[in-house]
Amino acid sequence: MTPFYLMILPGLLFFLLFKYVPMLGVVIAFQNYNPFQGFQGSEWVGLQHFRELFQERDFLVLLRNTLWLNLLDLLLFFPIPIVLAVMLGELRSRRMSALIQTVMYAPHFLSWVVIVGVTFVLFSAQSGGVNQLLQAAGLPRLEVLTDPAAFRWVWLLQNIWQGSGWSAILFLAALASINPTLYEASRIDGAGRLRQIWHISLPGLKQLIVILFILRLGHFMDLGFEHILLLQNPLNMSTSDVFDTFVYRKGIVRGDFSYTTAVGLFKSLVGLLLVVMSNKLAARSGQEGVI
Repeated sequence: MTPFYLMILPGLLFFLLFKYVPMLGVVIAFQNYNPFQGFQGSEWVGLQHFRELFQERDFLVLLRNTLWLNLLDLLLFFPIPIVLAVMLGELRSRRMSALIQTVMYAPHFLSWVVIVGVTFVLFSAQSGGVNQLLQAAGLPRLEVLTDPAAFRWVWLLQNIWQGSGWSAILFLAALASINPTLYEASRIDGAGRLRQIWHISLPGLKQLIVILFILRLGHFMDLGFEHILLLQNPLNMSTSDVFDTFVYRKGIVRGDFSYTTAVGLFKSLVGLLLVVMSNKLAARSGQEGVI
């Protein structure tokens, strides 16, 4: 058994050093932390920072924007990799399937800086290629980068384009594990492709869908700081300002480490609560959860 323990040792060390040990730092959420005084010398203030967070003038705006973006991501982005995986699983040509998968996976390896940069080049109000074509055709410009209402859809469409193909890998692997004789038996019974998808493919994916959905709820308050910050500007702040960008301004720019640690702890507690509740609901419905 020793070789197996040695194999998992690097992974255990990674989680221990970079996931569990840093959790000790949450104590500064209950202090007025001073880097020169350290954990032991900083003043203890209890729940003061949490009260300040809930009394924050922009708290409801931050909460609304965070919930809106996460709901859009959960309801519109989460199902797309499942649909892509099922569609690819129905392809009979291996070459075509491999080509499509390669094209879909490629955007995952592009950084958000590149993706947002290309978006600016195409849709900039003054010099964007798309807007220049529209102007030449006598059509109105598209103000997608400065319109607060358009921000959510630009963010969502970029997420879908960048992550759908890569997220479909797990579902493709789960489809490959389904016993082929089930499909053969269904064809003998006269089932078409749609019935095979509904009665074989989707039930075969159900357990994986439940687990990934529960894990996604654990990050319900996290949106990806870099992507939003790159798209954010003073004109769309009413819809683009979320807890992640708020933490950046307060914690990194202004150095209010204790307050922003309290914000991060609040986000983590919400995620933990959602995971526990959804896991119990999954167990009651006869599905295996993550706990």
